[in-house]
Amino acid sequence: MNKADLVNEVANVVSNKTEAQAAVDCVFESIVRTLKNGDVVALVGFGTFKVVKRKARTGRNPQTGAEIKISASNAPKFVPGKAFKDVVN
Repeated sequence: MNKADLVNEVANVVSNKTEAQAAVDCVFESIVRTLKNGDVVALVGFGTFKVVKRKARTGRNPQTGAEIKISASNAPKFVPGKAFKDVVN
């Protein structure tokens, strides 16, 4: 499923596709904005979105084998909730 498919699924519940597109965009933008501010998005029964800090480390160039330095960075992470895991399994 891609974003357009998700919009179509939401459009089946709301009155039209334009409102569905706005709703999906609003949810995604809210999650991104909250993570950018360093906060956590916890959706009970679904999962938690959070930002994890990656330490600086040494890596290797796969073509040459030369060592390269990889700088520290932040990365988004999703941890599925128990109810979500149970449904999938």
